[in-house]
Amino acid sequence: MDSLTVQIIVTVLVALAYIVGLVGIIVPVLPGTITLVIATLIWAIVAGGWTSWVAFGIILVLGAIGMTTSYVLTGRTLHKAEVPMWPIYVGIASGIVGIFVIPFLGLPIGFVIGLYVAEALRQKDWRKGLSSAWIAIKALGLGIMIEFSLAMLATIVFAIAVVVHFVAA
Repeated sequence: MDSLTVQIIVTVLVALAYIVGLVGIIVPVLPGTITLVIATLIWAIVAGGWTSWVAFGIILVLGAIGMTTSYVLTGRTLHKAEVPMWPIYVGIASGIVGIFVIPFLGLPIGFVIGLYVAEALRQKDWRKGLSSAWIAIKALGLGIMIEFSLAMLATIVFAIAVVVHFVAA
């Protein structure tokens, strides 16, 4: 197999990894932004050349900003609302169980129900539980939107790098 064929195969596999990574940002059961960064690193190693390494550098920065911003904003909002992390973990676990009970829709439904029940039990008040669960859902949603937006920007950078790389080849 010649070098160009290997580069094409790796590029296609990396593009598939991008799909998994983008879905993973929205569905926290799959790995998200880190998948994009690692896949781009593998592509840069195989493809070589300045284009792939510049793309990797940009995508690494975008990924770091996305993950950090998501984590910090979500954490600050939850901390300000005095929502601990364990109800979020209960929600994630409930979402994973929900996948098996209701395929596809079980994840968000299970997450919301698990988070609400955990918050209601923690606060010993169903109305307060609903209020703080809603705050947590909005905080997580904002974090996911920011991280996903930066991941989409990284995807565009990767696509441009692929075109430039193969046109120059």
